[in-house]
Amino acid sequence: MSNKTIVTFGEIMGRIEPEGLMRIRQGMPGHLTISFSGAEANVAVSNKMMGRNARYITALPSNAMGEACIDSVRKFGVDTSFARTAEGRLGLYFVETGANQRPSSVIYDREHSVISETPADAYDWKNAFNSADWFHISGITPAISATAADASLSAVKEAKAAGLTVSCDLNYRKKLWKWEPGTAQRALAEKTMRGLLPYVDVVIGNEEDAWDILQIKAGDTDVHSGKLEIDRYPDVAKQIIDQFPGVSKVAITLRESISASHNNWGAMMYDGDSGKAFFAPMDGEDYRPYEIKNIVDRVGGGDSFSAGLIYALTDDELSGNLQDCLAYAAAASCLCHSILHDFNFSTRDEVISLMKGDASGRVRR
Repeated sequence: MSNKTIVTFGEIMGRIEPEGLMRIRQGMPGHLTISFSGAEANVAVSNKMMGRNARYITALPSNAMGEACIDSVRKFGVDTSFARTAEGRLGLYFVETGANQRPSSVIYDREHSVISETPADAYDWKNAFNSADWFHISGITPAISATAADASLSAVKEAKAAGLTVSCDLNYRKKLWKWEPGTAQRALAEKTMRGLLPYVDVVIGNEEDAWDILQIKAGDTDVHSGKLEIDRYPDVAKQIIDQFPGVSKVAITLRESISASHNNWGAMMYDGDSGKAFFAPMDGEDYRPYEIKNIVDRVGGGDSFSAGLIYALTDDELSGNLQDCLAYAAAASCLCHSILHDFNFSTRDEVISLMKGDASGRVRR
């Protein structure tokens, strides 16, 4: 394993939700649970849990809530020394966990959060990238505000100039892209992300992101039908690489949503250098997704895939085999669906066990 560091940059928020599977109106007045999470924080924590050095850059309010928030990341051993603090507020989001035919729902309350108003030159990019070999960001961060988009662009430019491998999870969030009046959400996302992607080496997305952000569609796939045309995804990846020649790999998560509680889960990765596509998990020569029939929490599932892929691509044992790298990422994310809240508490050994076929869930004594 590389002794260098993965660096991530993005917003970490308070995640607020009613107890159990209750809806917000059903659970209020009453008890609400608060935890802390954000796409890039999730990736940093997961990598540290699996044994990789990780550093997280963010901006938070200079008050007890900001301190509690950064403590939730620091306690895992993630380096947070480059996090900025300022007067302002912590971003929040409210979650209703879905079940069966009722989907999960997210309400954002993050306008004017500290990170949305912290300019690019407030971050010490040069020193933050010292002793690092990988930088990760998501499309959520530039969606927050024009200021955050500018900081995101500066981050990928600085990371690329410092010689880091740069990965980006497209992560289209239509509820967020509203910071340019008169510009539709998808148009703003496309314009902004097309500015970032020339500095990216590894693109990660799901079955909707390529279309929503880049107008690239996977055949006649309908993500709401529970059926995906998986044989069309290598072509999607090729089109991304054709448009952004600096991209060397494209990974696409394959989620078949049978219901909110039952998903089939797997992934495809296309390697631009070899022109080969890989799928995971595999049953012999055939792609066979994980059947996750009793989802505990799917929020953060995509982040755990990104984290697993980054870990595997930098692991001494796994990195030499791209099929193993993808299988590791898919297994890590599958396990995350069994864990409450966004952080993936799965260890390397647990992921390897599932990756190698131990899906029985038997008690280990």
